[in-house]
Amino acid sequence: MPDTRVRRAVALSTGLVVLAAALAGATLLSLAIGSQHVPFGTVLEAVVHPDDASRDSLIVTEVRIPRTLIGLLAGVALGLAGAIIQAVTRNPLADPGILGVNAGAGLAVVIGISVFGVTSLTGYVWFGFAGAAVAAVVVYTIGSLGRGGATPVKLAIAGTALTAALLSFTTAVLVTDVQTYDQFRFWQVGALSGRDIDIARQGLPFLLIGVVIALASVRSLNALALGDDVATSLGQNVSIARLIAAAAVVVLCGTATSMAGPLVFVGLIVPHVARIITGPDHRWLLPYSMLLAPLLLLLADVLGRVIARPGEVQVGIITAVVGAPFFVALARRRRLAEL
Repeated sequence: MPDTRVRRAVALSTGLVVLAAALAGATLLSLAIGSQHVPFGTVLEAVVHPDDASRDSLIVTEVRIPRTLIGLLAGVALGLAGAIIQAVTRNPLADPGILGVNAGAGLAVVIGISVFGVTSLTGYVWFGFAGAAVAAVVVYTIGSLGRGGATPVKLAIAGTALTAALLSFTTAVLVTDVQTYDQFRFWQVGALSGRDIDIARQGLPFLLIGVVIALASVRSLNALALGDDVATSLGQNVSIARLIAAAAVVVLCGTATSMAGPLVFVGLIVPHVARIITGPDHRWLLPYSMLLAPLLLLLADVLGRVIARPGEVQVGIITAVVGAPFFVALARRRRLAEL
C-alpha cells in the first residue's frame, strides 16, 4: 500500500510538471499568434528587450503580453473557484456563478457606467469586484438562515434566486440607457483583448489572496466533500469551513470576472477534467485545476484569433461553444446514473 501511494504521488507530480510545460507552450503561442504577423524571434526579443520604436515590439508588449497575463491570472482564479464551489455545494454541475458572482459583478459594472460615468476597464475592475463580493455575501447570508445553516442546497437556491433578480435589474438599466449598453456589452461578452497591463497589476494582489485561502482550505474541502456529518465527525466546523471556502470563491471569481468579464463554463469544465486525473483529493485537484484552466483559456484565445482572421472571436464565445456540449453531456450522464 505505501508503495502504491508513492507511485501515485510520483505520477501526479510528473503530471503537474507536464501541465506546467504545456502551459508555458500555450503562453508562447499566445505571445506569438495574432491578427498581425510578428516573427517569433521578434516576439522573444520584445519580451526580453522591448523597443518602443518598433511596431512589432509594441504589438507584443502593449497588446499580447497584457492579454496573456490576464488569461493566466483569470484562468488560475476560475479553475480554483470551480473546484472549490463544486466541493462546497457537493454539486458537480455547479459553476462559480452559482453564488451570484457574475450577476453581481455585472450589475455593479452597469451602475459604474450609468451612474458614475466609468469608461475604462481599470474602473470596471473595482466595481466588478465589489459587486461580486456583495452578491456572494448576500447569498451566503440568505443561505445561512433557518435550520442547518448554509447547506449546499440552500446556497444553490439562494444563488439562483439572487442571480435572476440581479439580471433583471441589470436588464432594466440597459434597456433604458443605450450608451451604458454600448459600453457594457464589450465587457459582458468575456474577453482578454483590449485590456492593458494595469488590469493585471490590479488583479494580482486579490488573486494571490484567493489562492492562499483556497490552498489553506484543502483539508476542509476534502472533509466537506464527504458530507456535513462526516466532516463534523472529523473535527471540522462545517459552517466556518464553508464560509472560508466561499470567501475564496468570491475573491477568485470576482477577480477573474472583473478582469476579463463573465467567462462561462471554464470553472465547470476544468475541475471535471482534473478530477478524472487526480480523483477527489483536493490536495491534487486544486493544483491541477490551477494549471488546466489557464491552459484552456489561452488555447481558446489563440483559437479565436486564428479562425476569424484578420478579426478574432472573443474567448468568452469560444469557451461557451466548447463548454455547452460538455455541460449537456455531463447533465445527461448524471440523469442516466440516477434512473
